[in-house]
Parts: sequence; C-alpha cells; structure tokens
Amino acid sequence: MAQYDTVSSAGIGARAAQIDAGLRAHMNKVYSTMSIGMLITFAAAWAISNLAVTSDPSAAVGAIREGTYLTDFGYAIYGSPLKWVIMFAPLAFVFGFGAAMNRMSAAGVQLVFFAFAATMGLSISSIFLIYTGMSIIQVFLITAIAFAGLSIWGYVTKKDISGWGSFLIMGVIGILVASVVNIFLGSGIMQLAISCLGVLIFAGLTAYDTQNIKNTYIEHAQHGDQEWLSKAAISGALSLYLDFINMFMFMLQLFGNRE
Repeated sequence: MAQYDTVSSAGIGARAAQIDAGLRAHMNKVYSTMSIGMLITFAAAWAISNLAVTSDPSAAVGAIREGTYLTDFGYAIYGSPLKWVIMFAPLAFVFGFGAAMNRMSAAGVQLVFFAFAATMGLSISSIFLIYTGMSIIQVFLITAIAFAGLSIWGYVTKKDISGWGSFLIMGVIGILVASVVNIFLGSGIMQLAISCLGVLIFAGLTAYDTQNIKNTYIEHAQHGDQEWLSKAAISGALSLYLDFINMFMFMLQLFGNRE
C-alpha cells in the first residue's frame, strides 16, 4: 500500500510539473504573440502617419499646422467620411474575430490577429500627428511598466478575481458609449472623466485577463488538445493586447503633450 501511495504521489507530482512547464510555455506564447501584435500596430501607425503628411504646400490638400500638411491619402483617412469606417473597424474586427475563431485553424487565427493589429495601427495613426514623439514614448514606457506589474500580480495572486469580470465589462461598455456620445459633444470635462475611468478599467482588466488565461490553461491542459490551446493563447494575447492599447490611449489623452 505504501509503495502504491509513493508511485501515485510521484505520478501526481510529475503531472503537476508537466502542467506547470506547459503553463509557462503557454504564457510565453501569449506575451510573445501580443508583443508582435504591438510591434505591427506601432510600425503601421508610424508608417501611415508619415504617408499622410507632407511639408510641401503644393502637394497638400489641407493644413494641420504651420509646415505640416495633409496629402490626398491623409485627407482620405483623417478628413473624409472614411475616417468613421477606420475609427470603428477595430471594433468590428474584434466581434468578427470572436465569431470566426472556432471555425479557423490556429495558424489562421494568428494571421487574423496580426491583420487586426495592422488595422489598429491605421486607426490610431493620428497620434503621431497630435502628440509629440517624446510624449508618446514616455507614455508608452509608463504604460508598459504599469501593464507588467498588473499582469504579474494577476498571475501570481492567490486571490480569486474572476468576480471582477462582469463589472469591468460593464465599465468598458459604459466608456465606449460615452466616448461615442462625446465625439459629438466635444466636452473636455467628459473626456477627462472617460480617460480616468478608462485607465482604471483596463488596469483591472489586465490583472483579470492574466488570471483568466492562466486558469483556462490549467482547466484544459489535461485534455491535451494542442490546437485548442494554441488558439486559446492567441485569444489571450488579443485580450492583453486590447488592455494595453486602451490603457495606453487613455493615458496618452491624460498625459501626452500635444503638437
């Protein structure tokens, strides 16, 4: 009996070690996929913003400020009705991504995620025209430090924060509706309140999503469905990517220096 218990305990220990090693690999894939998505987004945003402006008045169709003018391409994406399509394209992409993910392969899901990251780059490219380059870098670094701390806490904490989910999602819906309304109102005070709440909500979501990714892996690792786990890693990367981007954008609105 003692020998059986020893063998049984050894088997459980080996299985736990295997799951732990698998979890580390899973989280590494989540963060690496998210990082590649971030690189694509900011590279696309920078490249598009450079195509959108010129210093030559003879080639311009509109002026942003003295010495900086919009090209035909810039006017199309920032000044024409197409800007509304570009503004809401990432939101439509996210809903479509969720609906189609189960029908796609892991490789297809990853490709769609990278396409979404490029679309997000197009959507936020105007930040390079609105804010100084130095303030964008500074806010990005502050966001990265805050994100890392929150994500680590969400990973290591023993506290169950799954109950935060419904309140945080309600908060996201609330600030989304308020942001759309404020596009037409143009209230500075309302925008300040939205930005402050947005930072808090996406800070909470960073910790919540990290813990959720970890728990989801542990719950499903024993089934050994590698295709499902691969898609789950990309889905987790998307969640954390959205948390970072939104927290960055709200912090930029609060602390960024405008041109």
